[in-house]
Amino acid sequence: MSDAPDNRNADDGEELKPPPGAQRPKAPVRKEAARRKFIRSTALACGVVGLSLAGWMPTASAYKPRLRPPGALEENDFLASCIKCGQCVQVCPVAAIKLGDIDEGFGIGVPYIAARDQACDFSCDAVQCILACPTGALTYRKPDFADVRAGMKMSRDPVLKAKAKDPEPTLNLKERIGVARLDRPELCLAVQGKGFKGQARGADFKGTLRYMSVDRWKPVPVREQPYERAVCDLCVTECPIQDAIKLEAFAGPDGSTRHRPVVLEQCVGCGVCEMICPVEPAAIVIDIRKEWKEA
Repeated sequence: MSDAPDNRNADDGEELKPPPGAQRPKAPVRKEAARRKFIRSTALACGVVGLSLAGWMPTASAYKPRLRPPGALEENDFLASCIKCGQCVQVCPVAAIKLGDIDEGFGIGVPYIAARDQACDFSCDAVQCILACPTGALTYRKPDFADVRAGMKMSRDPVLKAKAKDPEPTLNLKERIGVARLDRPELCLAVQGKGFKGQARGADFKGTLRYMSVDRWKPVPVREQPYERAVCDLCVTECPIQDAIKLEAFAGPDGSTRHRPVVLEQCVGCGVCEMICPVEPAAIVIDIRKEWKEA
């Protein structure tokens, strides 16, 4: 004999129907799952708000100082002008330009360059990221109303080594995006009087660079270009800008001739020297948005 409830009317034998708008009661398991989902969502929302108020998630400004692509306006103007379309990312031949992640605050989705991972080597010859920018956040020349900080403007158009034999060898870049600096001279191989042999950043490094002896237009993986130098000078030879950095000889404590990298006024802050430096951490780094000052 079945124990299932009988929904028929006892008097006329007709099946009973629920009133209009009535919902079938949820099973206890479904109600408990819905309750847990609500609690998780509420806890997550409260956590995000709490972290924002505590200052862990920046919502009012970019959290990390970033090296911006060539031609970038001053940071506040850049953040206000960039529409995060990603066009500059699409045209970069070495994929140097990345987009900011969620921890960037207003900088989320804004383009930046992590020079140690992949520097801008101007393989495009024409600074295509500026050409691709639809808003002027990246620009060849700032509008008259925009401020130009002293030391940011180039004294003359930089000469691109890859174009040195072209009728027009200069790069259309009026301002630097940073300045290289020998940050850890004690790690610099040249300062130690040492040479370098092997892959500059090891077999696992994914960065690429334009090597004119290999291909004028196609950047190739750095790991495929081993070096052999009596004195390490990779920051000088691989710099894409003419007269931006040089090695200067000096006498070491033991009387031997050693060398140190010296950054010159033509440095645009591209970051190739930081990327190619074979020691870890890099001996030479880029000071972001730093103006040029005579030593």
